[in-house]
Order: sequence, then C-alpha cells, then structure tokens
Amino acid sequence: MGTIDGLPPLREVIKAHDLVAKKQLGQNFLLDLNLTAKIARLAGDLSACDVLEVGPGPGGLTRGLLVEGARRVLAVEKDPRCVPALAEIGAAYPGRLHIINADAMEIDVLGHLNAPVRVVANLPYNVGTELLIRWLTPKIWPPFWQSLTLMFQKEVAERIVAKPRTDHYGRLALLVGWRCDAKIVMHLPPEAFTPAPKVHSTVVHLTRLEQPRFPADEAVLNRITTMAFGQRRKMLRSSLKGMGPAIEAKLEAAGIPPTARAEEIELERFCALARIVAAG
Repeated sequence: MGTIDGLPPLREVIKAHDLVAKKQLGQNFLLDLNLTAKIARLAGDLSACDVLEVGPGPGGLTRGLLVEGARRVLAVEKDPRCVPALAEIGAAYPGRLHIINADAMEIDVLGHLNAPVRVVANLPYNVGTELLIRWLTPKIWPPFWQSLTLMFQKEVAERIVAKPRTDHYGRLALLVGWRCDAKIVMHLPPEAFTPAPKVHSTVVHLTRLEQPRFPADEAVLNRITTMAFGQRRKMLRSSLKGMGPAIEAKLEAAGIPPTARAEEIELERFCALARIVAAG
C-alpha cells in the first residue's frame, strides 16, 4: 500500500511501535490512508479550522486530516503506546499537530482549541455513544464545535439518524434531531480494520443548528425521553406516569394520544410535551 504523505505505511508504523490493538480500549485501526483522507474530506473544508480527534491510535485519520489541510489537529489519545507514532507525524507537520495523552472522558479540551472547531474521529467503540451525548448536551448551546464527523458501529449510526416508527428510533435520534442535521455519509466493511471487528462501521456527519429545532427545556425533555424510551413497549400514559397524575391531559394537550408508544411520536410533539410539563 502506498502512502499519501511520504510517511511510512501504517502497517510498518504499527510493527515498528508494536501497536497491537487492545480490545479493552475499543481499538480497531483503520489502515487504508486513502479511506482516512476520504473521511477527512467528508468533514468539509478544514483549512480554517482546529480539528479535535479522539482516539487517533497510530494516526491514520490524523494523517488524512493533515493531508486534507486541517489548520491544526488536537489528537487526544488514551493509549501511551501510540504517542511516539503520533509524534512522528507531528514532526512531519510542524506546529499543526498537538497530542494529549489523556482519557477523552476526563479532559476538558476547550483550552486547547481555537474556533472554529470541527470534531472528526474514529471513536473507540466502548465510549463513542457517551462522547456523542456529551457533545450534544453542553450547558450552553451552540457548542464549541461546528460539526461532528464520527465513525460508529453501523447499528449506532442507524440509531443516530432514525425516524419515528422504525426499529432504531429512540432517545439518541431525538437528541440529535433536536439540535443537529445528521446524515450517514460512508460505510466501511470489517475488513477495512485491523483487527477486523465483528460489525460493519458507518461514518455520520452532524451539523449543529444555532438554535434547537423546537423550543423545549433540556432537562425536562431529557427526563421525558429517558422515561418514554426506557419502557418503549408501554403506552406513554404508563411509561410517563412518574411525571404526575395529570400526564394524560398533558399528553393530549401536546397532540399525543395517551395510548401511543414512544417510537410513534415525532420530535416536535415531545418538545411540545416538554413545554407543557415545564409550565406546570
């Protein structure tokens, strides 16, 4: 396999640094640099952006981002074994790669980034959904990022873009749809990775909205959707009974049949219910 930047092929990098992927870290390395460059392009024009990358591993996507012109990449990598390989990339791109050896779940990256910011990452399988929810639910909106271009297991990606009355529709799709435009932009087979996972992977691109699609109190909407989809086979009048004795009347006021189930209800109606509940 050739390279896109004059640096060694990733298989040689992995061998030189003895980077055997660790299952406990959710690692699956994407070695095709043409694919990583394509993912970088799917994130849009990066020339005027700082890019946050979580879980770069040996740096395949990192190299794609730099080749495609990212102004600066902040790579947050938990595995210290990967840092020397990433440092070699940094040496080839002076001043454009900053590496932090830390757990992305524990570090505040804002002090290391300059706006505008885009997030592009092949997220570790074991923390990908939780990181996405954190990025979707900051204390202040709009968030620090303009867009998220993220790789997930195919099933998770389908949950992100799901529509009502489909098997994958749930709280995650509602959180995304409330504050973002989201679309699937790429599929990758297991054999694209080392080691090959047991599932297919999918890249999703999310663009933030400056304001949520419909007005609603975030804490109330979060509570309602958590309760509703936590018991998705029950009628809403049953799954939401913890919201108070008048929940049936509030459901009807929001245009929701009390006998409906969560997967049947569109975002707009959930937001209307959240406003009614917040108003008392």
